[in-house]
Amino acid sequence: MCLLNSQKKYPMQMPDGTEIKQVVHLKEVINHPRISVGEFTYYHNFDVLEDYASFLAPYLFPLSLDRLIIGKFVQIAHGVRFITSSANHKTSGFSTYPFANFMMTSQTTSEDIIAMFEASQNKGDIIVGNDVWIGLDATIMPGIKIGDGAIIGAKSVVTHNVEPYTIVGGNPACVIKKRFDNEVIKTLLEIQWWNWPIEKIEENRDVITGNDLHTLQSLHENL
Repeated sequence: MCLLNSQKKYPMQMPDGTEIKQVVHLKEVINHPRISVGEFTYYHNFDVLEDYASFLAPYLFPLSLDRLIIGKFVQIAHGVRFITSSANHKTSGFSTYPFANFMMTSQTTSEDIIAMFEASQNKGDIIVGNDVWIGLDATIMPGIKIGDGAIIGAKSVVTHNVEPYTIVGGNPACVIKKRFDNEVIKTLLEIQWWNWPIEKIEENRDVITGNDLHTLQSLHENL
């Protein structure tokens, strides 16, 4: 029987059975039409939240034009925020003040609201790959794509796409280094261990978190 269970709301359980309720599987606590989260992706907040979707993506609404898509086995630290395009203001005119936001009436339609979002310059979906680690208080800006295996440093503001298995940090976030050489990265992207059967992942977790590429390849080939 697997100890890893993506359907657990609280995936971290101490030996005495105590559930750590500050750590949640996001897939189990988010029900939002514009957010998609992969299995085993977890979020840790120092406080237990009532609404994880509105905390993580505070400007993403049911009628927003963009989406937040997060892959499998992503590790998200306290305070991380995804700033979607719905937060943007129109900048082509003399003023950026969003007058229409404060002048809605009972006659305002869904189409009118969508038009407001269209005026705010949609930059597309935020897409986070698999096995990404996003550090404390990091901010991911609209339309950003983060590749598999990337690491986002604490308090970073990510304004440009992040390549797979790349470490970035700072404000704005800059490349610190690649985690591995290009050939290793290419192989890891072909292996995609996060798509293995969960029994295989749990059984070989030491190989997955180790650095013996030959053994990892052999496991993949023998699936």
